[in-house]
Amino acid sequence: MKELERDLGLPSVFAISIGAMIGSGIFILPALALDIAGPAVIVAYGLAGLLVVPAALSKSEMATAMPEAGGTYIYIERGMGPLLGTVAGVGTWFSLSFKGALALVGGVPYLLLLFDLPLKPVALALAGVLIVINVIGAKQTGRLQVAIVVVMLAALGWFAAGSAPSVASANYANFFADGPGGLFAATGLVFVSYAGVTKVASIAEEVEDPGRNIPLGILGSLAFTTVLYVAVVAVLVGITDPGSVAGSLTPVAVGAEQTLGQAGVVAVIIAAVLALVSTANAGILSSSRYPFAMSRDQLAPPSLAAISERFGTPVNSITLTGAVLLALIAFVPILDIAKLASAFQIMVFALINVALIAFREGTVEFEPEFISPLYPWMQVFGAVSGALLLTQMGTVAILGAVAIVVASVIWYAAYVRPRVDREGAATDAIRRQVSRESLTDLHAIDADERDETLVALTKPLDEARERSLVSLAADVAGRTEGRVVVVRFEEVPDQAPLTDDVTVQSPSDVSFEERMEALSAELGVEIEAGEVVSHDTKHALVNLADHRGVDTIVTEHEPLRLRSRLLGDPIDWVARHAPCDVLLVDNLGYDDPKHVVVSGDGGPYPPVAIRTAEAVAAANGGEVSLWYPAGGSQQRDRVATDYQSELSEMLSVPVRTEGVRADGGRPSPPDLLVRRGQDHRLRGALFDDGPMFPGLGCTTVTVYPHEESRPPLRRRLVERLVS
Repeated sequence: MKELERDLGLPSVFAISIGAMIGSGIFILPALALDIAGPAVIVAYGLAGLLVVPAALSKSEMATAMPEAGGTYIYIERGMGPLLGTVAGVGTWFSLSFKGALALVGGVPYLLLLFDLPLKPVALALAGVLIVINVIGAKQTGRLQVAIVVVMLAALGWFAAGSAPSVASANYANFFADGPGGLFAATGLVFVSYAGVTKVASIAEEVEDPGRNIPLGILGSLAFTTVLYVAVVAVLVGITDPGSVAGSLTPVAVGAEQTLGQAGVVAVIIAAVLALVSTANAGILSSSRYPFAMSRDQLAPPSLAAISERFGTPVNSITLTGAVLLALIAFVPILDIAKLASAFQIMVFALINVALIAFREGTVEFEPEFISPLYPWMQVFGAVSGALLLTQMGTVAILGAVAIVVASVIWYAAYVRPRVDREGAATDAIRRQVSRESLTDLHAIDADERDETLVALTKPLDEARERSLVSLAADVAGRTEGRVVVVRFEEVPDQAPLTDDVTVQSPSDVSFEERMEALSAELGVEIEAGEVVSHDTKHALVNLADHRGVDTIVTEHEPLRLRSRLLGDPIDWVARHAPCDVLLVDNLGYDDPKHVVVSGDGGPYPPVAIRTAEAVAAANGGEVSLWYPAGGSQQRDRVATDYQSELSEMLSVPVRTEGVRADGGRPSPPDLLVRRGQDHRLRGALFDDGPMFPGLGCTTVTVYPHEESRPPLRRRLVERLVS
């Protein structure tokens, strides 16, 4: 493999970053922002520069850890996964396309100061020329870029220094007249002025001593450009009458005409046209690479990665980008172009900060040479401030950002997800955090107090099934040397009054209590038997459990007819309203189970299910098998292995793990299967939430933890997403 020579020193990094930033940010946006915030636009430029710092630090760290990767999209895709990678790729592509359109729509008016031509036709013609240049592969040399930067800095320096003596303090009156809303809206608008600050990260592999030169170059150029922007805008506001520049298409030329005369205007025009054409060309070049890169990663159709044999360029990608650019120039007002360009850039910079947290907290190899200070507070500040700033930019920007996110998610669901199974570092980090929290919950289930387990016999059972339920409950209660309460529930019609007659024990009731007394002696567990008569069994059951303060309800559950599913399952109602954990048993017998399986869906096992399986295995001298879906990603399997290893150390019985597939192969048959209860009521009402392997031929215990034992809704949703 050939290696790139690291020959870009700190001055080169500095020049590349400055050249990528200076353009529309200073030649166009001051007039638009001045119209929003008044003189406070000066502060808006400084504040925008400050809010870019977290993303600059985050990208510097990622660039020194992955210098060969390059590009914002790559970092976010590897850190956050294909879904947010799709959002970032599309968002960055649109941001750069909008920035290119802004450069042309804003740059042409400077050219028209010399020539009397229509604005949009000239901008469209110029865009067409730049698109053709990119298609045929003509290159802009590094020396030309340096020359353009020198011309821009010379013109802007002359403007600032030559105009400063003419500043009138009266022009700064009513500095914050538009209030915080105007200031933040203007800050959001000019945010795109700093979009190029991290461009050097995409060529990090060519930078010598990247751990030093990349962060110094990025932060140094950001500081320099921020000071330059603030100085130029401060002078521009100070030398022009209030309102004379606001809304102008050529604000710097208007200011130069008042203080430097015609020579100053010509210098500004030359610098502006060179800068803006260079920015537009770089925008087409950079933005067209995003569909190309996404296509290589299978996030976009393969045709966008096709390289022309004649020109050696990704013609389809450039053509698509060019079509978007031409449409923006032709139909979108310049203010909306600026707002949308900034909105997409704010969104992407916020994701950069989150991506760094994902890399730091995940287990993927990540060894940066530069470490961002104040982690993670700097990144949290960058992400939160970006989100808040986005809300201040008005309806167009917010709707644009929402549209990009929604469209990207739809595209991901329809096109990407069936083709890509990669995971980001964030998924790994979240999965490990969820596993740690689950183990903490398991540890919190202590065995210091004696538990009381209620066996609810809600329908007539034969003695074998009755014995199975009681034996199971005895094993569960035995973990804490607790007691078992076995109650037969009898329901009478509402028309029949609950008189003393219905409370008289029948011979069957007496026989039932005698059997329970015998079982108590046989199983070595205290068993109390009783009968309850009511008009509504499910309410009577829940009321009894609440009155006695039982810890667990064990009751039999059978698949129901469709009518019962649609109109309501009384046992399901008990599971949702009981004041304790509920174990619903699909009863096929209970004969000293030695092989107890806990079936999982890829996420952590419910602590109550684990403790139930442990109690049964311990009482019968058996072992617990942890089933999990096989065939996942390497990252998921690694997290599952670590979690299961820690879980095994916490249990008092032998534990083994078993990866299983629902579409092939058959695991060793269990004697008892313990599984999580369905958390989605509608799905549970319409479909039988059966085990992963139907027909296992053993009793199944479905665990419904009480609300206090369940993880918070937030964690349950996260478990669903990462399992």
